[in-house]
Amino acid sequence: MIAVDNKILQLLQRHRSGKPVGITSICSANYYVIKAAVQNAKQKNLTLLIEATSNQVDQFGGYTGETPEQFKCSVLELAASLDFPEEEIILGGDHLGPNRWQNEISVSALQKACDLVSAYVSAGFTKIHLDASMKCIDDGDANISLYPSVIAERCAILCKAAEEAVFSSKNNTGLPFYIIGTDVPPPGGAKENHAGIHVTSAADVEETISLTKAAFKKYNLQEAWERVIGVVVQPGVEFGDDLVYDYDRNKSKHLVKLLENYPGIVYEAHSTDYQKKELLRQMVADHFLFLKVGPWLTYKFREAVFALALIEEELLSNKKGIVLSNLMQVVDKRMVECPKYWKKYYCSSEEENKLKRKYSYSDRIRYYWSDKKVNESFNRLMQNLEENRIPHTLLSQYFPEEYYAIREGKISEAPEDIIIHKISGVLDIYNYATSGGLN
Repeated sequence: MIAVDNKILQLLQRHRSGKPVGITSICSANYYVIKAAVQNAKQKNLTLLIEATSNQVDQFGGYTGETPEQFKCSVLELAASLDFPEEEIILGGDHLGPNRWQNEISVSALQKACDLVSAYVSAGFTKIHLDASMKCIDDGDANISLYPSVIAERCAILCKAAEEAVFSSKNNTGLPFYIIGTDVPPPGGAKENHAGIHVTSAADVEETISLTKAAFKKYNLQEAWERVIGVVVQPGVEFGDDLVYDYDRNKSKHLVKLLENYPGIVYEAHSTDYQKKELLRQMVADHFLFLKVGPWLTYKFREAVFALALIEEELLSNKKGIVLSNLMQVVDKRMVECPKYWKKYYCSSEEENKLKRKYSYSDRIRYYWSDKKVNESFNRLMQNLEENRIPHTLLSQYFPEEYYAIREGKISEAPEDIIIHKISGVLDIYNYATSGGLN
């Protein structure tokens, strides 16, 4: 019998016994984000949960070019290089379903989605979000949501593929736990600022649980149902281009009370980026065990890189023999030349879109750091600043927190350490929230 991943089970049991603990879900494929997360987890002696989304990683490579097996290997290799134990890493798959194939008929899309889930489970991912909420081209009006019964049926089909894969795989590290839920934000972030945020009703949660449980039974997945530990709901948190909707626990009291009837289930919150740390702590106390964060981390990466680019300009623009990276110009040029990752999200005038491409909370710029020309520019920036020491006066101007960390000997002056420290500031906010305010 394949073992159950005790890290997740132990966390769930601690939480449901009354301890206000949770876990941060790092939803990013960015190298610097993952490195910062590994270093932070090692320093704080934490279990690390890293999730890949169906956009980032799939059986064909996703936009990162990596399959689930390749993504796993890249994470574990990085962790090993930092002497972080593999057994303290939980790998998860987010929005696993027909998302990538919505322009196909449902039969074709669902088959690819089953292959996707199988690839994740076979690679050893043990936290699986089954998300069949996306409509395919033969599912009728795109503006009308799928019937909950259809979503439940498709989730069961996906789960069956996962269960078959886990027992046939030689690579598996444990039985997967499942997250379900129909009230999910779209992968990649919201496409527009909302007039108001809909909070999931208790009735909708009960319907999701009831229908999905019945569908699992139909496909003889009763044992797998025992490993359904979470439901994705909308607790009223979201972000747009330049605003954040804060968590208001008064609006989610009905969700908290509902879980009295489901002692083995918790909530998963998506789009928790940019929330205040006390509000994140309240969310964990209100049974949002899993706090997903992604764009906030790459947003901080972008802030750090742009600040380094400004330092490069100040420091080296008049120095002979230096070729500047011109990174900010290069990345915006590439975004204009290849707009597919932002065009549906930024729908204003070109003047406004130019600002959004750089600074939006949605952080669609994160899709361009792996672009060949952008990557070459970034590498030039890093080389220039590694070969030419940054004066502390410029660090004080552009990186006040990192300036003091360097002065106090906590980090080095290396540009990479500066970037990672910037990202780690967000991770520390989540550490505080998921530890009940202790860490």
